[in-house]
Amino acid sequence: MSFWLSLVHLATFVAPAVVVAALLWAGLRFRRTARFGPATQFAVLMAAGVVVLVAGLVVFGRDGRVATYAALVLVLGSLAWWLRAR
Repeated sequence: MSFWLSLVHLATFVAPAVVVAALLWAGLRFRRTARFGPATQFAVLMAAGVVVLVAGLVVFGRDGRVATYAALVLVLGSLAWWLRAR
């Protein structure tokens, strides 16, 4: 596998976490939060999403399981709620 193909494969693996994190982060912009800045909020949401995707890959042995995406939405939604409440 070439370097570029590996990079594209990694980007498509992480894409669901980035998209869900971006949507939730955009929703967080409607309420000002004093504790964390916008860049920190996005980084935390994205990192948590990648951790969930990697955990799903380890548990199920393959990428793209619906249970992994359900866990992604549940974890990131809960984290966004926590960030909004702070």
